[in-house]
Amino acid sequence: MPKQSAPRELETIAPKLVEITNEVLFGDIWERPGLSPRDRSLVTVSVLAALYRGEQLPYHLGVALENGLSVEELSEAITHLAFYAGWPNAMTAINHLKALTEERGA
Repeated sequence: MPKQSAPRELETIAPKLVEITNEVLFGDIWERPGLSPRDRSLVTVSVLAALYRGEQLPYHLGVALENGLSVEELSEAITHLAFYAGWPNAMTAINHLKALTEERGA
């Protein structure tokens, strides 16, 4: 998978945020050897869903699929977190996953 990066269109309004996103988050944290990209994606999707961060969730669900997680695994993780992070959070996340799979024809 190509290295992730912040959207270039944000450079005009927040160049430092884009820089540290690319250098620190995607250039260091995502590249550390302690967890595989697959595992990092599972953690990221779970936290975004649990914290009701719907704007970032579709992108990271796509990254998770590219990093080797299956739709079934993501669905199971979202179902599991419903009981710890709340039903509305899980329902929002599963709707994002459904939309993504329909968009990709999966």
